[in-house]
Amino acid sequence: MTDQATMNLVSFEDAVSRYDPLIGLETHVELGTLTKMFCGCPARFGGEPNSLVCPVCLGLPGSLPVTNRMAIEYTMKIGLALNCTIADTARFARKNYFYPDMPKDYQISQYDEPLCTDGWLDITVHDPAAGDEPRPFRVEIERVHLEEDTGKSMHVGSTGRIHGAEYSLVDYNRAGIPLVEIVTKPVAGTGALAPEVARTYVAELRDLLRALGVSDVRMEEGSLRCDVNTSLAPRGASAWGTRTETKNVNSLRSVARAVRSEIQRQAALLDAGQRVVQETRHFNEETGTTSPGRSKEEAQDYRYFPEPDLVPVAPSRDWVESVRAQLPELPGARRARLQREWGLSELDMAALRNAGALDLVAETIAAGATPADARKWWLSELLRTANKSGAELGDLPITPADVARVAQLVDSGVVNDRLAREVIEGVLAGEGTPDEVVTGRGLVVVSDDTALTAAVDEAIAAHPDVAEKIRSGKVAAAGALVGAVMKATGGKADASRVRELILGRLS
Repeated sequence: MTDQATMNLVSFEDAVSRYDPLIGLETHVELGTLTKMFCGCPARFGGEPNSLVCPVCLGLPGSLPVTNRMAIEYTMKIGLALNCTIADTARFARKNYFYPDMPKDYQISQYDEPLCTDGWLDITVHDPAAGDEPRPFRVEIERVHLEEDTGKSMHVGSTGRIHGAEYSLVDYNRAGIPLVEIVTKPVAGTGALAPEVARTYVAELRDLLRALGVSDVRMEEGSLRCDVNTSLAPRGASAWGTRTETKNVNSLRSVARAVRSEIQRQAALLDAGQRVVQETRHFNEETGTTSPGRSKEEAQDYRYFPEPDLVPVAPSRDWVESVRAQLPELPGARRARLQREWGLSELDMAALRNAGALDLVAETIAAGATPADARKWWLSELLRTANKSGAELGDLPITPADVARVAQLVDSGVVNDRLAREVIEGVLAGEGTPDEVVTGRGLVVVSDDTALTAAVDEAIAAHPDVAEKIRSGKVAAAGALVGAVMKATGGKADASRVRELILGRLS
């Protein structure tokens, strides 16, 4: 049975009913320093190919590296936020391997003396099999170490991969950018939640890094990318199975899909009496499946030895504590505080986070809206618009201050909910501020009793049977007449005032 032939032969549900998955995540984070790790070249995304380089990051003979102090401080900040121990002494090493994107033929990294060790990150996953009950998981962190990023290879051809490419190009602009690798310990006991645990961990880590201000964590630009390790063992087995490592997964959705795909693939192999090969694999975004890369190297294959051109890093306790004092309120603590302040349930908060709306709602409340109004507009009208266009909520051309103003216009009776949706539509279309859209489109609610009374009388005359029901005490029937008045006024009537006038006329 070939590797490809194993796909789709075992359902995910069947696989996790008979096998226990074990996952581990290796997350690579480009730090947001001004300069590269060991030289003064700008550490920024983009630029003309090979324009942000110098003899040091190109590995030219005679060039010497100098450690970036801010990168050390950023790494300690990450380690402290992840509850790690900061080493008294950390040492850089040369990780030797040949690949075109490595200009020196080795990478300066940390091996047996990393800067941060033995931490954890707590996450919560909602279990659909238990009525969406929240399940806590503690993901233990083995190490947080600092290294330099590689360049970027571009394989020109139909597949975009080296096999079958017509030719390859290398851009060394990224080579030498400070790169932190955050390595978890094996995460057991996840069962069918393994894909969601992996996704939630990376999402929580991304939020934490953004809150620390150490990286822009843009997965689409490669400043945060994840290697996903997966293995299976028969239920109750004493030893874990052989793991595979799916490399450079660059979206939260793909992290979950990569775990799910590997669980199904490995289960099919084991069912067929075949063995799982320890190897790296590539994730295909279109198919949601993985394909073989290369056999997985062990540490000895890299021939690590101490970097002779760099002294060890020995952060003083005073430096460590000064970094600790700079830590902001971390995402988990902030969410718990906001949940209490806004009176939300766990599922309400999860919905905000899953929609990417938490910060937008917080900013809208800060601009004057109530928590209920802020949530309503971002999670209804605006989320529908974002989903329809395939955009992120934060990328829509409307600000939290605009949304707060829409809520204020509704509260003050200038517009009703229906007209408010038109106001939002106008802002998104570039017609100006909410007030300018109201004026430009003539969206002010009709609240003049003279005009409303005339419309009410017309509705009563047009629907005598409904009017008779209301006179006989069936007040709920008033909704039909309210709807008729709203239609006659183009949705601009004050619905509550219309109802009052109808009941007053027919009581």
